[in-house]
Amino acid sequence: MNLYFDCKSGISGDMVVAALIDLGANIEKLKIALDSLNLYNEFNYKISKVNVNAILVSDFDVTLTKNENHFHEHRNLDDINEIIDLADLDENAKILAKRIFEIVAEAEAKVHGKNLSEVHFHEVGAIDSIADIIAFSVLFSDLNPQKVYFSTLTDGQGFVSCMHGTLPVPVPAVCEIVAKYKLPFCISSNDGEMVTPTGAAIVAALYAEEKLPDEFVILKTGYGAGKRKYKNPILRVLCIE
Repeated sequence: MNLYFDCKSGISGDMVVAALIDLGANIEKLKIALDSLNLYNEFNYKISKVNVNAILVSDFDVTLTKNENHFHEHRNLDDINEIIDLADLDENAKILAKRIFEIVAEAEAKVHGKNLSEVHFHEVGAIDSIADIIAFSVLFSDLNPQKVYFSTLTDGQGFVSCMHGTLPVPVPAVCEIVAKYKLPFCISSNDGEMVTPTGAAIVAALYAEEKLPDEFVILKTGYGAGKRKYKNPILRVLCIE
């Protein structure tokens, strides 16, 4: 069993998690892993079905909670690795999650002119990115594909607002990841961010320059909903042989 990630409509953490859920990855393992995170009840998550362009797709939605007893922390890469080490997930998922975070942190460090240890939680990714990356790693490990293929990553254009201010799209961290790992990339006419740093890092962590076979059998299709408003915010992942 192999997986093909069709990224022509972008890729983000929540989209890949939702697509793997739609493919039938083990939700119980996901719940156990996320519930085991020592994050002071800083987030909630919801798995649901939604309609996007008349297609019924899975949605993975992480929301931050307001915990009066504990403020959301600014964590660095070591802090995040400790969270992963203490979480209830298998070793392959832990290794993959750490690798994805390392890729994001390296890109953010270069963009901001900092050392890896100086890149804090809000730059590596907010709580929703921690949940997305760990969730993806658990589900990917559960499916355990032999090979993984990716289409060209397609991003939008224009600008996006974030805690650092207004950034050009593709955002700087995505540009760094795409450049370092030589990921196939193009820019569409869509206005706004389609490829997030988390999405690009997930591809970079798994990219092996494998070419999709000319012919294959589709065993199952998973669809993951995106939250951004552009023409077709759906990530499609094909299970093929």
